[in-house]
Amino acid sequence: MTSGSRIGIVGAGVAGLACAKVLSQAGFPVEVYDRAPDVGGVWSATRRYPGLSAHNSKYTGQFSDHPMPEDYPRWPDAQQMQAYLAGYAQHFGLSDALRLGTQVVAADPVDSGWLLEIRDRDGVHHTSCDHLIVANGVHSDPVLPTLPGEAAFRAAGGQLGHVSQFRDAEQARDRSVVVIGYGKSAWDVAEAVSHFADETTVVARRLSWKMPRTFGAGIDYERLLLTRAGEAHFRSRLPHRAERLLDRLALRQTNMDLLQERVIRKLRLRELGLEPEGSITDIATSSASLATEGFIDQVEAGRIQVCRDTEVTELIGGQHGPAVRLADGSVRLAELVVCATGYKQEVPFLTPFVRRALTDDAGDFRLFRNILPVDVPNLTFAGYNSSNLSALGAEVGAHWIAGLLTGKFVPPMPELMNSEIDEQLAWSRERTDGRHAHGASVSPFSLAAIDEMLEDLGRTLPWSTRVGQWLRPARPASYRGVLRGPVVPVAAAPAPAAVTEG
Repeated sequence: MTSGSRIGIVGAGVAGLACAKVLSQAGFPVEVYDRAPDVGGVWSATRRYPGLSAHNSKYTGQFSDHPMPEDYPRWPDAQQMQAYLAGYAQHFGLSDALRLGTQVVAADPVDSGWLLEIRDRDGVHHTSCDHLIVANGVHSDPVLPTLPGEAAFRAAGGQLGHVSQFRDAEQARDRSVVVIGYGKSAWDVAEAVSHFADETTVVARRLSWKMPRTFGAGIDYERLLLTRAGEAHFRSRLPHRAERLLDRLALRQTNMDLLQERVIRKLRLRELGLEPEGSITDIATSSASLATEGFIDQVEAGRIQVCRDTEVTELIGGQHGPAVRLADGSVRLAELVVCATGYKQEVPFLTPFVRRALTDDAGDFRLFRNILPVDVPNLTFAGYNSSNLSALGAEVGAHWIAGLLTGKFVPPMPELMNSEIDEQLAWSRERTDGRHAHGASVSPFSLAAIDEMLEDLGRTLPWSTRVGQWLRPARPASYRGVLRGPVVPVAAAPAPAAVTEG
């Protein structure tokens, strides 16, 4: 882009902050909008539910150039993650670029970039930018099931809400709690409330595989999934030599079967009747879900009951109090229903015309490298390459965007990008039976996705680092040198355009 190009970023989570830091260092004036009063995205104090903790250890969940505090535990909790991101923003001087408590209501493409309608405590205003980065997160729009009987349920004193709206486990004290869902958030919140609730029930339409943090004998979740050897055990779209060797030696399926049995034994799934159907390779459908510490212990102790292969079909009120009816006709008391039912991946502030250009009929985002839309100019996405190395992936993605905007990296011709997107989406649908993350995740191929972005930028990891990653979990700090390479900076630019009243 030309000198003076202004960058607007929607979202002050991991990806938005990474883009703000990288692009401001490249010389672009940047403004970051977030409706929350603090940075952090999913880690914001306005969204932290009880039990929320980091998916990664502090060694793999940090940015390359900003280590987590030494006094952090190996697995940081949500409050520590938010504090880390706030420290990142302060350390790199991003405070003046942050527009917190500010929601982007609408973004309209114009010849010179984007016209933004924003809402803050003072009302509605208009501003503009030359390039817009969508970093609103893959967990931004909660999904709540539509259940009949809600009015009677609430009239009887029942409470219903999404897990992201649930703040305090004390709300569950001496109450009957039903958690709908079986992802990591369901395990997190169920374990947290089970210490307070009179009874805790998890209703799971389909059980999914969970990975324990440690397996013993020096083997842990990150050594299995954040190494190149671990990635090679999942079938990729373009298999490399290591994958083909695993197949020739019949090691891929053998090793995955051994891993599956080890998970079953470690988590006591067979004894508790919680063994999922299918293979543990199903964790490749979107992202590997980490087992919440203490959940299995609470199930074994009878403090958590899991109703598997069923769903809540109705909310009930009346003289006996609030309850839920399950698909088999059984009824369970439910004074508090927490819906850990996931999120929609949407960009409601973009015009319908732009949204149609971004997605296909199946709702999949059509983004080259999960970043660049082919048919919408002056727009990129950050954090849509969500993976088991999200912070590092977002940081490398920010450098990819910087390379694009400075002209250091020139993307392929549109027809080639569309062909690549078509092949990627077709492969994702086939390998997951349509349960992929709508183009918003690259798991479990975290390192492969980072390799692709670095290759686009003409940067490569040192040979010794790549070799080490075959058996040791990738550490963001090892990317510091390659990401420090030259990015063509833009010339000093004037301040962003003044905001006008709406």
